[in-house]
Amino acid sequence: MSITRRAAIAAPFFIRNLISAPPSGRVRLASFGANGMAWSTLRGIATHESVDLVCAADIDTARGERVKTAYPKAVLYQDWRKMLDKEYRNLDAACVGTPDHMHAPQAMSAMRRGLHVYCQKPLTSHVAEARQLNKYAASKRLVTQMGIQVHSNAEYRTAVQLVHTGVIGKVKEVHAWSNKKWGDTAPRPAANDPVPDSLDWDGWIGVAHLESYIKGYCHPGNWRKRLEFGTGTFGDMGCHIYDPVFGALALTAPLSVRAEGPAPGEHSWAINAIVQYTFPGTQYTHGKTVNVTWYDGDERPPLEIQALIEGARLPGQGSIIIGTKGVMLIPHVAFPSLFPLAAFKDFKLPEVKANDHYHEFVDAILGKGTTSTGFHYSGPLSETVLLGSLSTRFPKTTLEWNSAKLQFRNEKQANAFLKRTYRTGWKVKGLG
Repeated sequence: MSITRRAAIAAPFFIRNLISAPPSGRVRLASFGANGMAWSTLRGIATHESVDLVCAADIDTARGERVKTAYPKAVLYQDWRKMLDKEYRNLDAACVGTPDHMHAPQAMSAMRRGLHVYCQKPLTSHVAEARQLNKYAASKRLVTQMGIQVHSNAEYRTAVQLVHTGVIGKVKEVHAWSNKKWGDTAPRPAANDPVPDSLDWDGWIGVAHLESYIKGYCHPGNWRKRLEFGTGTFGDMGCHIYDPVFGALALTAPLSVRAEGPAPGEHSWAINAIVQYTFPGTQYTHGKTVNVTWYDGDERPPLEIQALIEGARLPGQGSIIIGTKGVMLIPHVAFPSLFPLAAFKDFKLPEVKANDHYHEFVDAILGKGTTSTGFHYSGPLSETVLLGSLSTRFPKTTLEWNSAKLQFRNEKQANAFLKRTYRTGWKVKGLG
């Protein structure tokens, strides 16, 4: 990385006045990533009639064909830092759809150039990064959105409304799960494979610890399993499945988090986690605290909890919210069901409209409304999920969380995993 680019990332930038809409009435977009989830993200945003995709960056030049075909005027880069250096004056917004470890540096670098940011979930790979993105976005009054698009679906919006209107009473406890298995019990292979000509492996590693290239081990699809680059099953699905719970109960930071099950290996996340949170009670909960428990892989809620849905099929992913007047099953993704069946046999779900999550971001930039999962919301949600992933490093230990101080009260060793030290040459001001 040249001294010029290093200085560009580290130095403060002149922040344009972004409180008003772009004067052209057009939103000029850059994309971090050109394939996979990045493609879905940029495509979702760019279908808005007021968006122009100006440029995209992908460290693997073999993965940019769809962007070239669909947006022939867009300029493609391999190095996202070069893209920002050259293009930021021609941009209004950026979307981040890269692996988890690069979310924070790319989002912060874009915001420091005055760009509004749409970032995929989890917002970051480490708790401290999520806190910093939230603070910076608020200080510059930037429009932000996290890519938990199901948040805007009618299914999840209905579930939140049912809790808020007291249909199942005050919430006593919640159980949520995913059958995905983004972990690996095998040791890291000793291989050192040739890097494909199309791939900038150093750029793919980015802020993380430099490792040798092993074909198929990380890029393009298995990075979620790796401690250095992904956040496991919980990081992948927790922000989706916890979202309606977080919103419905109006949860704040947890008081404690405790993991049962196996610890991660040297390089990869474990499978079959059980993570229990204790949160302060809210106006929607019963009692001074409320427990929310997560299960993944082959783990599921206890049979006595499953019995509450009266023989209904337990979906592969979802949650069960237990209230004082009833129980709600929220599949991922389908409309909620209410139990006991006898009590709700005549109940009709309210008619709740869906929003376009991607277009909501664009409209907010244009001064037409606000976003529903801005970093003020998705930052704390991501912090909560990331604390759960972190807790699996300390099985059968109740970690007492002090959110205000961003540290654990009782397990000092756990504090070392709240942030990442960025690799030399990749530091971003405000992070790492």
